[in-house]
Amino acid sequence: MFYHIEGIVSELGQNLAVLDCGGLGFALNVTANTLSRLKNGEKVKLYVTESIGEANFDLFGFFDKGEKRCFEMLIAVSGIGPKAALSILSYNSPESLALAILNDDIKALTVAPGIGKKIAQRVILELKDKIGKELQSTDWSMPSVSAPAVQAGENRALNDAIAGLAVLGYSSAELGPVLKTMDLTGLDAQAIIKAVLKQMVK
Repeated sequence: MFYHIEGIVSELGQNLAVLDCGGLGFALNVTANTLSRLKNGEKVKLYVTESIGEANFDLFGFFDKGEKRCFEMLIAVSGIGPKAALSILSYNSPESLALAILNDDIKALTVAPGIGKKIAQRVILELKDKIGKELQSTDWSMPSVSAPAVQAGENRALNDAIAGLAVLGYSSAELGPVLKTMDLTGLDAQAIIKAVLKQMVK
């Protein structure tokens, strides 16, 4: 099982990146977001998810762990295959996807080619239901965050950000220590999610 592949970018195409690793070329399916961060001839490490079937052995590469985690979350939704998941993540960052699911924002998902209203509704329904069950079975009290991390007027943004991160599969135990080290003054929910993800995926 592959976890990551590190090599020289030898070819780039539509949703495709080829990494040369010691003379072997690995063809990786990638999102538009990952593709935009790659350049021919540069050394890069991509986190990998495999899709193995009777007639296929496909590799999917992601620039960071957060996007990889979102991809694996999406393909676990019934009726959502790798192609649809790549399309969604080409038009939504992990933080915007989390908030779209949290806020029932169907339009944010349907901007991706091949993603219709029914598929978007299924993604939102199943993932919100999943996190709902997790919230019931886990101690999801507000992580203790010391000043100046959060002021009174910013509690709503922090609550929304924590719920969004929960949609992405992060637990209260994982988030608490990270939030304690961050100054979240003036940040909205999406900015908090983005900042936390940068810390979580290091």
